[in-house]
Amino acid sequence: MLIHPLVVRITHWVNVLAVLIMITSGWQIYNASPLFGFEFPPQITLGGWLAGALQWHFAGMWLFALNGLVYLVYGIASGHFRRKLLPISPRAVLHDVGEALRGRLAHDDLSVYNAAQRAAYLALIIALAVMVLSGLAIWKPVQLYSLAALMGDYEGARYLHFFAMAAVAFIVLVHVLMVLLVPRTFPTMFTGRFRRAS
Repeated sequence: MLIHPLVVRITHWVNVLAVLIMITSGWQIYNASPLFGFEFPPQITLGGWLAGALQWHFAGMWLFALNGLVYLVYGIASGHFRRKLLPISPRAVLHDVGEALRGRLAHDDLSVYNAAQRAAYLALIIALAVMVLSGLAIWKPVQLYSLAALMGDYEGARYLHFFAMAAVAFIVLVHVLMVLLVPRTFPTMFTGRFRRAS
């Protein structure tokens, strides 16, 4: 049975590349002017120095923006978001997160997302949107002053951008962990299909 349409699979893997480029180059940019009392190890950053990191960051940004636009248009126009991510309730999310933490979350039907997955994917979309908007406010704080002002001007946008990045990194880390715990989900992101046991 088809679980992931071709558009979803392609945009997923392009997004993996774009987000990896943006996060690792963003860490190098962060190191040039840290917000907190730590820096990211240079071995896990991209760009080598500030100018190189900025070039990688903008390349990743355009790739992410175009890919994200395709995904959003498809998700809304095809009803993919409505079918896969809704409805959702806080009670169901708390229940499924509790079951997952106890190792008892059933995942028999890969075509249906449980409430914890729905919440994670919605949170990821929101965090990525915040990352884009705050990134634009950092990039063009004068031209996009109204946007930057909503975030506490340039410095506020930097903090918001950092925390959105941290949220994205955390959700991706949990996502990868869940794929490792339920490895039969991994091939479906290449083939789009899952064969049910008879």
